Amino acid sequence: MRIYLLTHERELDRNTNTGAIALSVASGPEGVVQRIVWSRTSPNQNLLQLLAQGAVGLLYPLSEADGTEIGVDECEHFILLDATWQEARKIYNRSPYLKTVPRVNLRPEQESRYRLRRNQKSDGLCTAECVIQILQAKGKAALAAEVETAFDGFNSRAQ
Repeated sequence: MRIYLLTHERELDRNTNTGAIALSVASGPEGVVQRIVWSRTSPNQNLLQLLAQGAVGLLYPLSEADGTEIGVDECEHFILLDATWQEARKIYNRSPYLKTVPRVNLRPEQESRYRLRRNQKSDGLCTAECVIQILQAKGKAALAAEVETAFDGFNSRAQ
């Protein structure tokens, strides 16, 4: 199982990027979380090959675009758009190869706890929270707890 963060280049330098938290904790020996920097004009070839193989789900709201919904248990690999919501829309809209990928809906039980950015979707989670949810759903509770602990420390800067 892998979680691929399709990251907008602007996120790389933001100190509010929670994808970096997930990478710092879960990219170790198992390489569960990996980053791919998004390019509008040059899609990542490894990502395109992965999509062609199937068993991949895209975490992107069905309310934002049409598509097929699948459960976490139906995926072996996940793609998360690691960007602000505005940038995530641009990534999705400017990446035709993402439009055919089935959508995964996490249905979180609680609202996002992320407080370091404004203009967030009321029903959305930040990248680190999505990673935590996926890891929990896939039976990797210990790794999810590690990411959550790192996220809580990171997020406490806003309080």
